[in-house]
Amino acid sequence: MRRSALSAILTAAFAAVLAAVLAAAAALPAHAEAPAHAQAPKVVVSIKPIHSLVASVMHGVGEPTLLVRGGASPHSYTMKPSDAKALAAADLVVWVGPELESFLEKPLRANAPRATLLTLMDLKGLTLLETREGGAWDAHDHGKKRGHGHQDHDHKDHDHADEHGELNTHIWLDPANARAIVEAAAEALAAGDPANAEAYRKNADRKLQELDALDAELKAALAPVKDKPFVVFHDAYQYFEARYGLSAVGSITVSPDRRPSAKRLSAIRAKIGGLGAACVFAEPQFEPTLVRTVVEGTKARTGVLDPEGSELPEGEALYPTLMRNLAASLRGCLGA
Repeated sequence: MRRSALSAILTAAFAAVLAAVLAAAAALPAHAEAPAHAQAPKVVVSIKPIHSLVASVMHGVGEPTLLVRGGASPHSYTMKPSDAKALAAADLVVWVGPELESFLEKPLRANAPRATLLTLMDLKGLTLLETREGGAWDAHDHGKKRGHGHQDHDHKDHDHADEHGELNTHIWLDPANARAIVEAAAEALAAGDPANAEAYRKNADRKLQELDALDAELKAALAPVKDKPFVVFHDAYQYFEARYGLSAVGSITVSPDRRPSAKRLSAIRAKIGGLGAACVFAEPQFEPTLVRTVVEGTKARTGVLDPEGSELPEGEALYPTLMRNLAASLRGCLGA
């Protein structure tokens, strides 16, 4: 047989085999190409700093939904229909607790009956500090530390106000607490989504290493201004102060949604003069005129601290950026 004829026969045979393979592939069911666990769990997170930490744990698996977006404050937030819809579909909801996100307490009962609830104020191993009272504090007064270990309670029946009293809720501003939040989020996600458990835990391990490096970086950056007294808008920074040995001496207001009295403003101004407070810090969401009133007639400079990253884009990068911005603002004003 001639070589050209043999080649034609082989070409025809190959074409027949290829056609059979393609026909068999087309006959496979459409859903066979995606594994059953491909869809990530639906996770809802209350505020930006916590959302950033949870997003880091979910990296490569899915994206959590954020409730309090943009420059909104959890102290005065109003739920939207889209928020209620997200809660209704949620598999996991992560929030600090009713002391901070009071707007969420009733919607969680009404709209998220099937969701697992991770209440961060109840995490074991978390450092909790009591809120400081009065307009002026002693330097290095960081309130009383309290341990906590009620991680598995039913949120429908638990009265936080009775158990906690007045606790400072800005727990994420201590990187050691951020570590506890990352670990708890990884375990909650792994329990609800075993198919991706290894990914969550690997992401958490990587984030813990990043938090350790960030902690060391901030400690070095803030060491030169540790003993410089300053005043904050409200008592949101106690965990940050305690972690890095900073010297806050008072706050303008106890609660950011309550205007301070004239007596309180006078007491703060006297404290600034008496201790030589270098700076008074405003916050982007709240009235700056109060800060100008307090520093009038003193030598104190003014700055801005943002404890929740209100002006930062949401996502994994927010938490380290937020912490670095706090350090930069403090060092920039106090070291001027």
